[in-house]
Amino acid sequence: MWNYNYYVYITTNYDKTVLYIGVTNDLSRRLFEHRENKGTGKSFTAKYYCHYLIHYEHFSNIEHAIECEKEIKKWRREKKDALVNSTNPDWKFLNDEVNG
Repeated sequence: MWNYNYYVYITTNYDKTVLYIGVTNDLSRRLFEHRENKGTGKSFTAKYYCHYLIHYEHFSNIEHAIECEKEIKKWRREKKDALVNSTNPDWKFLNDEVNG
């Protein structure tokens, strides 16, 4: 099994009322894709403008990343909020941290 960079991430809309959980091997590219599709309605993130990064975790194994993503998606909103609060209590948008 090769080791690479994989990320489980959470994005939100500007008002922080909607959350999206995803997995990718290129976080910067994926955030760009979410931003470019905003408002098109072609996907969940596009429809709800979820292109603001508020949490991400690094994995070197894709199976572990997918397992984590699936687990977080099962959680209630309160538990997802607690996860974001544990690493980003001010819910700052982290896009520049990843892209910059």
